[in-house]
Amino acid sequence: MRDDGQAAALLRWYDRHHRVMPWRVAPADRAAGVVPDPYRVWLSEVMLQQTTVAAVRDYFRRFTDRWPTVTDLAAAEDAAVMGEWAGLGYYARARNLLKCARAVVAEHGGRFPTTREGLLSLPGIGPYTAAAVAAIAYDEPATVVDGNVERVMARYFAVDTPMPTAKPELVALAERLTPRQRPGDYAQAVMDLGATICTPRNPACGICPWMAGCAARERGVAADLPRKLAKATKPDRRGTLWLARVGDAFVLERRPDKGLLGGMLGFPGDGWDGAGGTEPIAAGWRELGEVRHVFTHFNLYLRVMTADLPEGTLPDRGELVPRSAFRPGDLPTVMRKAWDLASSAFPPR
Repeated sequence: MRDDGQAAALLRWYDRHHRVMPWRVAPADRAAGVVPDPYRVWLSEVMLQQTTVAAVRDYFRRFTDRWPTVTDLAAAEDAAVMGEWAGLGYYARARNLLKCARAVVAEHGGRFPTTREGLLSLPGIGPYTAAAVAAIAYDEPATVVDGNVERVMARYFAVDTPMPTAKPELVALAERLTPRQRPGDYAQAVMDLGATICTPRNPACGICPWMAGCAARERGVAADLPRKLAKATKPDRRGTLWLARVGDAFVLERRPDKGLLGGMLGFPGDGWDGAGGTEPIAAGWRELGEVRHVFTHFNLYLRVMTADLPEGTLPDRGELVPRSAFRPGDLPTVMRKAWDLASSAFPPR
């Protein structure tokens, strides 16, 4: 059973208080006939997975400036896309981004499917992204549930079941509130509500458009929900990175497509990802210190070793990349941390 009254109240709030984002069509513009670009909706949703809006804005602008259409992105070189993605993390998303763009061009003439089911047929698009694109770009009444929406539903219906066990229940409850009218604006409204009012800590219940019907507010437990199962302690991993300059070039290697930092360019390493490896070039290595990086499932500590070698020395692994072609900003974050620590060891020649 749908509750259209609550949806209408939220949409009135959204019309006045929606967040302005470079990929979003404002409700007034949408009412005037401006149609969201499914490419921009899809790109933003992929970027926003496991990442904040603040972190994504500049990446989104750079991507759409460089590749303004899905056809442009499909024709891009893999290395260029991976370089622009560097720093966003979860690099499998960038590989899937290219696979999806190329499938849209090759199999659908450069047009995204217009339904949730059609979108699910594309590589790299799961239930959440399919629902988000279908609702926001095509106004299909698909139920869109991200972390913000889960939190809103857990509080509105006072769901005590801890996360992630509660996910199916929260999706079903969100479906009850999803309206047939303006489902795209509604999907964004619930996410905005969770991001700006129904926040993880100190929710602003007094100005919430849903405060009258919120069961958690009535019981005084809004700040305690959603409940979460205790997290296991992250294990530590340790390893080594070797940063070598040969003449005016650096020794870099591209990681395998699958696995941690898949497809990304970085410094040769050993011991932290299960891949093994030896030092890339015979040298008198100097240890500069250690960098720390937090991955989803473990903490990583890497010794940083450097060597400065004369022109003509050939590496046993990796490739020589001239300094003029080496862009530290294209490296994944953990590699940039190592570069920041070691760059002073390589003064200009």
